[in-house]
Amino acid sequence: MGGAVIGAEFFISGCKSGAGKVEDLFVADNVAFLNEVADTILPTTTSPGAKAANVGHFMAVMVQDCYTPDDQKVFLEGISKLNDASQKKFSNKFMALTPQQRTELLVDLDKEQKEYTAKKDKDADADKASHKGDKDYKAPEVPNHYFRMMKQLTLLGYFTSEIGATKALRYIAVPGHYDGNLPYKKGDKAWAT
Repeated sequence: MGGAVIGAEFFISGCKSGAGKVEDLFVADNVAFLNEVADTILPTTTSPGAKAANVGHFMAVMVQDCYTPDDQKVFLEGISKLNDASQKKFSNKFMALTPQQRTELLVDLDKEQKEYTAKKDKDADADKASHKGDKDYKAPEVPNHYFRMMKQLTLLGYFTSEIGATKALRYIAVPGHYDGNLPYKKGDKAWAT
């Protein structure tokens, strides 16, 4: 019985990366910044927005505990890059922008990340095709775009939170039987479970 307890502790401690932690993400200013970015992506409408679900804190935890050191670096630098893009476009930091300016800036960054990702995928396909016969070839790692990571974490954090699952989606804690032919009315929310 004692071996199971010791083994469980070892297993759980193995899930967290010990090196390359990004403690900077947990600074209150960064969590507030990430909350505002998330709330611009998923604002309050008929359901609470991403800030109400504290998605900024979720992002910080996920980046610190689950991302590789390279992706952690890209994400942390992304905060500065987002502020730089804001300064360039509106001569002000992101936190000082109006909601309309924030939306406009994030729409531009979303277009940028889509182009970046499409080029990255196209280059990877061309690289794979040029080394088709070489079984020992390993393609070089191309970093992810920081805004894509922010957007993905916003969606994941929000829709897996209590607020997102119960207020933005339809939720039944203990679902009943399977019915693959439920009637759908235009405007119905998607199911959380």
